[in-house]
Amino acid sequence: MAIKSDVAAARSADDLAPAAALFRGLGDPTRLAILRRLADGELRVVDLTGMLGLAQSTVSAHIACLRDCGLVTGRPEGRQMFYALARPELLDLLRAAEQLLAATGEAVALCPTYGCATEEDR
Repeated sequence: MAIKSDVAAARSADDLAPAAALFRGLGDPTRLAILRRLADGELRVVDLTGMLGLAQSTVSAHIACLRDCGLVTGRPEGRQMFYALARPELLDLLRAAEQLLAATGEAVALCPTYGCATEEDR
């Protein structure tokens, strides 16, 4: 019996791997900032670099990651590329995350493993 439950647990963990990869992809502050900006509409890399105060190479690398994950699409117009959220569900996910943070008092920021609080804050 224990073997069967171990196999089921492993299968369950394997089933969660894509979701874990999605959240790791969303776990980068720069990628989240890009997605927040794209939630308002299409933008070019040059627009994002100005808005975020980041180097073009940094923004391009993060856009490439988001495109590879299927979260962002690019629409060419002449020599320019306009980026947008690939799925409306992503906007729903970001809104739900903001609601969850508001409901928990952003306690996740204090998490000793994944939080963003400094040692002084703890």
